[in-house]
Amino acid sequence: MTLTPISLEQIAYPDKLRPSLSGAKLYDSSCSDAARVIFIDKDGGYFLKSAPKGSLERETVLTRYFHDKGLAATVLAYISDERDWLLTEKISGDNCTVSKYLEQPQRLCDTLAERLALLHSLDCRDCPIPNHTDRYLAKATCNRRAGIFDKELFPDNWGYASAEEAWEVVETHGHSLQTDTLLHGDYCLPNIILDDWRFGGFVDLDSGGSGDRHVDIFWAVWTLFFNLKTDQYRDRFIDAYGRDRVNEDMLRVVAAVEVFG
Repeated sequence: MTLTPISLEQIAYPDKLRPSLSGAKLYDSSCSDAARVIFIDKDGGYFLKSAPKGSLERETVLTRYFHDKGLAATVLAYISDERDWLLTEKISGDNCTVSKYLEQPQRLCDTLAERLALLHSLDCRDCPIPNHTDRYLAKATCNRRAGIFDKELFPDNWGYASAEEAWEVVETHGHSLQTDTLLHGDYCLPNIILDDWRFGGFVDLDSGGSGDRHVDIFWAVWTLFFNLKTDQYRDRFIDAYGRDRVNEDMLRVVAAVEVFG
């Protein structure tokens, strides 16, 4: 996580957030153009995310839900005004992209698999986002119509040469995706916090909900490939997660959906 010092005057924040920001050292820790993330170096630390109006509501709901299960940070405030603002406590530890974790790839792989298996074992019948799969497929449909297609996103063994090839898989097998598992939705190394290898919590939960476990499995295998620059940990991850619960054909279906963003 890159931290760039900023001043309070550089933030057009709502007045309700002034007590949290005043007197603190502030750092921009944004990693995408979709949202601005500010680290507030005060007390134990806080994160303040800002994004277009309405776009952080789902993340707020899921972060509160995951927090109730001991899996995410405390939500201190959600304000939806001209923009959305989400204030959370900092989870103790670092995300899984720091060197001390990447330098032990086998242990990291096993930790990711074991933690995901635990997440997927939880009862999701009370999940406030019960229809992840419907939303997931609807988004792919919308993006396909908009001409969005990224064939470079995945390893060769999941690649699709054309949008037509990928969409044929979605149309033929998309209905097989289940809605029976509590998902993170973007189960990648930056979104998992460890405190000296002890699980701290999940962040960036806006893609979560009740859906098909293969979405999380897919992203876990992908993030190991992307961050470790090798696909050699794929089988190890699946074995540690539980090979009997993984359908390789469904991973290919998920890949077909994901190339449409």
